[in-house]
Amino acid sequence: MNDTLLPMATTTAPALPALLRLLADGTRLRILALLQREELTVGELARALGLAQSRVSNHLRQLREAQLLSERHAGKHTHLRLAPSTGDLAGRLWGAVEAGLADLPEHAADLARLAGVLAERERSADFFDRVAGDYDKIAVRFATGQARQRTAAQALAPRGLVVADLGCGTGYMTQPLLGLVERVICIDRSEAMLEQARERLAASERAIEFRSGDLDALPLADGEVDALVAGMVLHHLADLDHACAEMRRALVPGGRAVVLELFPHTQTWMHDALGDRCLGLAPTDVTAALERAGFTNTAIDAVDDRYEPVGPNGEAASLPLYAVRADAPAS
Repeated sequence: MNDTLLPMATTTAPALPALLRLLADGTRLRILALLQREELTVGELARALGLAQSRVSNHLRQLREAQLLSERHAGKHTHLRLAPSTGDLAGRLWGAVEAGLADLPEHAADLARLAGVLAERERSADFFDRVAGDYDKIAVRFATGQARQRTAAQALAPRGLVVADLGCGTGYMTQPLLGLVERVICIDRSEAMLEQARERLAASERAIEFRSGDLDALPLADGEVDALVAGMVLHHLADLDHACAEMRRALVPGGRAVVLELFPHTQTWMHDALGDRCLGLAPTDVTAALERAGFTNTAIDAVDDRYEPVGPNGEAASLPLYAVRADAPAS
């Protein structure tokens, strides 16, 4: 399933007796305490609580029905968190009980296990540091190469621009920009990937800058770039909205964002082999996230190319691509 933030259930908010029964259960309080701190998948939550996933799922069903949780689907995973707005009555009750969460006998152990779960997640995020040297061989293969050329060209419009390549990886999207723009800022969270990009682009005499940072906290000043390219990177993220908001912030008024992405697919091996969080993204999900961030003039373009990463069995997949372009408001 695509990365989609679902609204809270539309059922009628529970009355006071039902809310009191929900919040009187110690396990449900432990769940809410963790989801207030961190967005977690059902599996992560079960590990943090030290409970069977089936038992946790039963409590989650009741909390969803009470509109106390929001959920987001990304690929085969459901991500949960405390609802940003639980309504007047539920909000007041939660405000009254959350101060006493530290007194729950299991709370300290839950937090310790949560730290372990988050550390495991971070180790998974470090995947790109581990595979940087081989990434071009396994994950930077396209049928014709038109994907990166078309996406780069869409960002250009006049020359003399400062362009950011978000999630630049080994620099394969940066190369076609060189000579067409004034300066390229390559951004990636993986230092090993940035080093590979430096080596790939070392022969260029063009202005290139390398910066380490996450897409949900871009190392860019407000309005620093005229255009930006996010090539095959959004499907690695847990939250499209944060990334799109950062893209909007970093662009000058009237600047352009261009996204190259995969259509949804079923190549589940890409979760582990390529570090993909989502198995592609629906184009409408990408445009919706951009529009929520304030972008205008969103458009979806076909790309006459296919992505051909090499699977664990040595065979290449052949996956269709699309591009999305959007403009930051002129004022």
